[in-house]
Amino acid sequence: MVLLAAAVCTKAGKAIVSRQFVEMTRTRVEGLLAAFPKLMNMGKQHTFVETESVRYVYQPLEKLYMVLITTKNSNILEDLETLRLFSRVIPEYCRVLEESEISEHCFDLIFAFDEIVALGYRENVNLAQIRTFTEMDSHEEKVFRAVRETQEREAKAEMRRKAKELQQARRDAERSGKKAPGFGGFGSSGMASSNSVNIITDTLIEQEKPKSIPATIRPSGPSKALKLGAKGKEVDNFVDKLKSEGENIILSSSGKRSSEAAKVLPPPVNMESVHMRIEEKISLTCGRDGGLQNMEVHGMITLRVSDDKTSRIRVYVDNSDKKGLQLQTHPNVDKKLFAADSVIGLKNPEKSFPLNNDVGVLKWRLQSTEESHIPLTINCWPSESGNGCDVNIEYELQEESLELNDVVITIPVPSGVGAPVIGDLDGEYRHDSRRNVLEWTLPIIDAKNKSGSMEFSIAGQPSDFFPVNVSFVSKRNYCDIQVSKVSQVDGNSPVRFSTETSFVVDKYEIL
Repeated sequence: MVLLAAAVCTKAGKAIVSRQFVEMTRTRVEGLLAAFPKLMNMGKQHTFVETESVRYVYQPLEKLYMVLITTKNSNILEDLETLRLFSRVIPEYCRVLEESEISEHCFDLIFAFDEIVALGYRENVNLAQIRTFTEMDSHEEKVFRAVRETQEREAKAEMRRKAKELQQARRDAERSGKKAPGFGGFGSSGMASSNSVNIITDTLIEQEKPKSIPATIRPSGPSKALKLGAKGKEVDNFVDKLKSEGENIILSSSGKRSSEAAKVLPPPVNMESVHMRIEEKISLTCGRDGGLQNMEVHGMITLRVSDDKTSRIRVYVDNSDKKGLQLQTHPNVDKKLFAADSVIGLKNPEKSFPLNNDVGVLKWRLQSTEESHIPLTINCWPSESGNGCDVNIEYELQEESLELNDVVITIPVPSGVGAPVIGDLDGEYRHDSRRNVLEWTLPIIDAKNKSGSMEFSIAGQPSDFFPVNVSFVSKRNYCDIQVSKVSQVDGNSPVRFSTETSFVVDKYEIL
């Protein structure tokens, strides 16, 4: 085949992006594309139209057309196969098939077109190879960036060390009753130096992104050798000292991955003198062909009393669960009182709950293999195609009383085949080429948004896309257990209390 040009144009024949593979003038290309809509016969479902000199092979793209202009003696079957590849390349770079989006990514499309056709002849490439070629991944660039990041970390560590020396000098000067030194350009008076040191220290700590480095501590005597993880511990001690002095330290959490950050729920703003945390963790394993292999939900109510006046109390629990969970109270809790009235109270009413300590007063456990108990079902359907696999994955919320936040569905993908081509999608996605996973993220799943799906294509086998892992957080617990009331032991007068509920994932996978 001899391909003269490839273009994306409007239904009126206006060229948005056009790439010529042989010598052609702009006037000639614009004239061919302008004549294209007039030659189309709307009554027939053909994908090509011919003139005396050229052949148009086209495919509608919503309000646009993907058009290939070839010679009349070219192979129509090869033309159609090439057209399909061109049509699959466009959604790879443009989320919406509109004129503005095509114009914005015109150079990306031209570079991709050049990988498909060279001097008018089709190259033997697939979509994954095109993506790899256009990314132009450079090992030297990665090495340069790694060296630069290392230098930046060393410079920040040196700045923190200097700031700590200045802070220590200020403290020594305050203890001895002398004026703190000016430290050169930071000022000559002790007050100016103190303010400058505080500003520098605060800035460094706010910009620091803590990273946990595993350290192997040997039980031998003191050593001057290099210790892994010592820097992180030094920074943490420094931060603790600043907090003890009343400094307001704000640590950035942007260094955390989304799946780790999703497991942390912020505490409530207003904590009463009686505060309870209702925490649940789920561990679930399903088969890829359906069926619940195992599901366990572990929950606990943790009580914290911060005022001696409210330490002799009773907690009324509302248990509306019908799934058959097992309850267990703390050994010091009156089991007969709980069994009769669902009230948590100490065996000795004269005793008090410990102050400023977290005490687990009630635990429960639910184990099930019934599919109706799965809170969020995930169906992953990979099907083999000519160029790899077409994968359709969908979710459905079965427990409609839940509201799941920060949902991340992680699908493994084969390595070395480029990025997947995303089709229909609810929510957002991110391809992590280093971990070889595709992360499908949804900010919220509730009764109003209980189902959704994602489709993508990539080279591979059906078994390459398992296991699928899911993570989420929720401020509503799975087992319907709530604290309805707290009262004093003497007089049964009500006590103000606050609660904090969290439902997180320990393990949630489809094998």
